[in-house]
Amino acid sequence: MQFVTRAEWGAQPPKQDWTYVASTQGVKVHYEGEPVPADLPDHHEWCAGRVRDIQAAHMSNATQGWIDIAYTALACPHGYVFEGRGLHHENGANGNQPLNLAHYAVCALLGDSGLTRPTDAMLGALLDAIEWLRQDGGAGPEIKGHRDGYPTDCPGDPLYAWVQAGAPRPGGAAGAPAWPGEYLSVQDPVLQDENVRVWQQRMSDRGWSIGVDGVYGEQSAAVCRQFQQEKGLTADGVVGPATWAAAWS
Repeated sequence: MQFVTRAEWGAQPPKQDWTYVASTQGVKVHYEGEPVPADLPDHHEWCAGRVRDIQAAHMSNATQGWIDIAYTALACPHGYVFEGRGLHHENGANGNQPLNLAHYAVCALLGDSGLTRPTDAMLGALLDAIEWLRQDGGAGPEIKGHRDGYPTDCPGDPLYAWVQAGAPRPGGAAGAPAWPGEYLSVQDPVLQDENVRVWQQRMSDRGWSIGVDGVYGEQSAAVCRQFQQEKGLTADGVVGPATWAAAWS
């Protein structure tokens, strides 16, 4: 894990002591929820300053009354984990005190515009942070999104689809769906009319309305990822003739 301590990124001390948390059910994944520069992946030198800005905004928010940066940890597009409130401390990000005590909060430096899709390095950093919290912070096995149990768009559809897909580590085991991947397609020449109809019916059975060209909406991304995992399909869903029968059995 490429870890950046509070001292290293220039954190201000909290306004008061954090509440101690012995263990949690797991971790909730967040994003910034505001514009993030699309070229942030090209400028790691901006990341520490961005984390400082988040802390300053949180600590100056009189409505929320935050005593520190709200997150337990943060992940940048370059694969670094920035220490937030840290181990065994109640976070302030999940929506209310019961939710904050139930799960740690890890935030991706990802926005609702500009940089909206996680890099592979960012996903790796999120998982590094989660493993750190499990090993040293008493975090349980759950990985959820901020929107699970709280009315919010956070952590955004692309990142939430990854969470719902089981938070796979990029470059994992052979045969695992890649992330981010293209939507499933039916462009393989072996897929003739009958096979397309079968494909559409299988997707319909899973609550997914698919067109002949294989296009579907962002709301169906989680269904796509689940189906890929069930069938061992590649990122774009293409299977060769030898694996067609096995894929649809």
